[in-house]
Amino acid sequence: MSGLILAVVLVFGFMTAQQSAFAAAAGKKLVIAYAAMNARVCPLWAPRERGFFTKYGIEAETLFVRGAPTLVSAMASNEIEIGYTGGTAVIGAVASGADLKVLSALTNRITYDLVVRPGIKTPEDLRGKIFGVQSIGGTVWMGAILALEHLGLDPERDKIRIIAAGDQTVLAQALASGTIDATVLDGVQSRPLHAKGFPILAELDKTKLPILSSSIVAREPYIQKNPQVVENVMRAVIEGAAFCLSPLQKPTTLKILQKYLRITEKDAEEGYKDMVTGLDRKPYAAPAGVTNVVRLMKRTNPKVENVKPETLIDDRILKKLDQSGFIDEMLTKYGVK
Repeated sequence: MSGLILAVVLVFGFMTAQQSAFAAAAGKKLVIAYAAMNARVCPLWAPRERGFFTKYGIEAETLFVRGAPTLVSAMASNEIEIGYTGGTAVIGAVASGADLKVLSALTNRITYDLVVRPGIKTPEDLRGKIFGVQSIGGTVWMGAILALEHLGLDPERDKIRIIAAGDQTVLAQALASGTIDATVLDGVQSRPLHAKGFPILAELDKTKLPILSSSIVAREPYIQKNPQVVENVMRAVIEGAAFCLSPLQKPTTLKILQKYLRITEKDAEEGYKDMVTGLDRKPYAAPAGVTNVVRLMKRTNPKVENVKPETLIDDRILKKLDQSGFIDEMLTKYGVK
């Protein structure tokens, strides 16, 4: 009898410990971080606002981190499970040994406007000037480099000083105050400045310059250990993107943009235009975007030359969702063309 009681106690204790461990795991929120503050982050905000994460069984917390390099460092140290960020910092980290994979990219081209202070009228006028970016090595920095290259300029040769000044809002303020002479901005920031007399030297969206941007990123060990979690996150983000792009859901999307970007309804309208133009309907990461980033980054970091699109991009889960009809189903559900 005493042996039976001991066995029951041990079994009960084991079951209680299991339940406690499960409850602790269930209570831990998945951290999904983003480094940009623009309308193209709407596919991450909409799932939080509309309950898509919960719909797909994810208890998620979205977190803004200033600067892609900081976000990537936090991922490498397991402080963040999934990132929504540009590819520049990711490629730099992978070149240094990080085991990050790009699962999807919602934007695969430069979408910024190159805005300059009054008095600068031609690309040649940028020689010897100060060009502001968010952070050295980040996606805005890459946009600046590609913009200058498109205009036939080279920062070193043409003595263009590139400085880290802050996010898009800070960059716009710095340009308005004369602290910097040029920067690349989303339309929501560039159009008001243009209306005040600040010239736009190039609308880069029209150039179709490839770049790896707005990417869903995770560590390879995490993907292997939690494939269903990663798939469900991608389901939520894909539905979030379809929701944000839906003409029928535009009023709600504008409110989401106003809330997270802390902007007026008028500015939200401008941001909405940028988002509709910038987000890809089928969010595959384009190898050409990786190649372009590597090509320019290797000037200052030769190690990135070892980063290849075929080893950086892991789109198996995205292909699974696409082939199952999920992406088309979401686009149809929300009336996205």
